Amino acid sequence: MNEIELVSRLAGKVRSVHPALISGIGDDCAIWRPRVNEDLVFTTDFLLEGVHFERDIYSPADIGHKALARGLSDIAAMGAEPRFCLLSLALAPDCDRRWIDSFYSGFLKLAKRFRVDLAGGDLSHSDRVLCDIVVCGAVPKGRALRRDGARAGDSIFVSGRLGRDWREYRRPVPRIELGLALRGRATACMDLTDGLSLDLHRLCLASGVAAAVENVPLRKGQTMDQGEDYELLWTMPARRKSPQGAIRIGGITTGRPGLVLLNGEPLPVRGYDHLQQ
Repeated sequence: MNEIELVSRLAGKVRSVHPALISGIGDDCAIWRPRVNEDLVFTTDFLLEGVHFERDIYSPADIGHKALARGLSDIAAMGAEPRFCLLSLALAPDCDRRWIDSFYSGFLKLAKRFRVDLAGGDLSHSDRVLCDIVVCGAVPKGRALRRDGARAGDSIFVSGRLGRDWREYRRPVPRIELGLALRGRATACMDLTDGLSLDLHRLCLASGVAAAVENVPLRKGQTMDQGEDYELLWTMPARRKSPQGAIRIGGITTGRPGLVLLNGEPLPVRGYDHLQQ
């Protein structure tokens, strides 16, 4: 299969679900005409063989699913509705037509579930599989969730148990609906992909606050610094009703920005740091 054939096959499979997408696969650039009174949010994320997955463990459909899920998790953390994505894919020498079809099957199945248009991207080759996903989302003007709004007295929540469930690890489900529900309720929010101990530290630094946590819901044998949770971490005033399924793990306090106490003791700042691996 050559590049022209693959692009033609994709163009035949992808049908736009958003009228704002004027032009997608087939042109040099996608054309998106945003609505009035909305903010667009953008994220980009790598998915790299040998770093984020191994092909002898992940199926091609798993890899396609996870490539998009990583970007959608960031969109969920902003309280945004996903609109379109761009995918750059470098293929290894042994990725044949069957492998490519399975990859895009997993990718497009998740895109359809969350009404995301694949608007374009790039293709190349490499000694291993490399994916770079760009996702655009939209949120009403001025209502995007950020990391810098937590205040002393807020409660801290996570959206589920932390740690890796094998199926969820291979095919994580982004918390898009929860992110939308948190708009106007959460004071700060981010997704949990690098481990709670590191990500909560980051949220506290951004907000200039400290935190005290206890009773963190961990899966058996898991730790708070493993990462790849794909849950949401957020804060909200104690008086506000939390969404169904939310798990309160502590509260925001005054103190040295970034300091996190676990059961009264400082929690080491450990997690998945891409530049320290």
